Amino acid sequence: MTTSLQTAERTSISAPTDGLLLIDKPRGLTSHDVVGRLRRILKRRDIGHAGTLDPMATGLLVVLLGEATKLSAYLTADAKAYATTLRLGATTGSLDADAPISEELAVAPEILAELAAGTGPALTAALAGEATRTEQIPPAVSAIQVDGVRSYDRARRGEEVSLPPRAIGVEQLTLMNTAADPPEVTVELRVSKGYYVRAFARDFAERLGTVAHLTALRRLRSGVFSVEEAVFVDHPAMRGQILPLADAIRRALPTIAADGATIVEARQGKRFAAEDAPLTGPFVLFEGDVPIAIAERDADGRGKVLRGFRVGV
Repeated sequence: MTTSLQTAERTSISAPTDGLLLIDKPRGLTSHDVVGRLRRILKRRDIGHAGTLDPMATGLLVVLLGEATKLSAYLTADAKAYATTLRLGATTGSLDADAPISEELAVAPEILAELAAGTGPALTAALAGEATRTEQIPPAVSAIQVDGVRSYDRARRGEEVSLPPRAIGVEQLTLMNTAADPPEVTVELRVSKGYYVRAFARDFAERLGTVAHLTALRRLRSGVFSVEEAVFVDHPAMRGQILPLADAIRRALPTIAADGATIVEARQGKRFAAEDAPLTGPFVLFEGDVPIAIAERDADGRGKVLRGFRVGV
């Protein structure tokens, strides 16, 4: 799960100040808690993350340091992979185990038989229905704003919350394990930005004629980054695990190299020649090993700066 402590100790002396930290978030902490703890440990304020994890969830939290915070919008948009276990027959207001049981609904005997066998037509159909969906209604207990107020604040005040469906995608959904006593299903799934795994518990159970909530949720991947690379927030050699900004960019985004007038134009925020750039989507312009700017092609095929990096990073 962690990289070599010995390697970390060797690199910690010259640890970069801008880059990524891949943290294995423990259960019970919010993503904001992790960022706050890192701000105290590293004695700096310019720290963010790329993709919130619920307090109950564990696993990969991509933490951004310094100039790497400019990558947030692009890394947050990446697909993410999770392993999750849901308990059938009971649900909670938050659709996870952090809230008390709010409703119970017996699981039909034929569904229990399929859970015991590990397969069956109802399970297969329920999984297929989720794997092919293109829209999802977010949970009422979510951070989505309704008239300027977070949905979870409205829900916790007892207000009726009705959120519209959002476009999502399920790239992969794999059944890993089932059990009949208690009735549980464990799956691994790779999903697009905006997908709520808690809503999967709700919708999957509905297809089986019951209710459910998550009892475990772990993020395995975020884009190109894996939880196997992550360290715990209190790891003694955590500073040595900072992935330098240039290395992180090269892993996560397309890049093009340039020099001369192109670099001058980009630093001034002007359009620049970008014949080697991807036709669509963001890319990063480099001068040697130094990232200059996040950019994209405009309608005329020239590079347009979206965010510039501070000189000297």
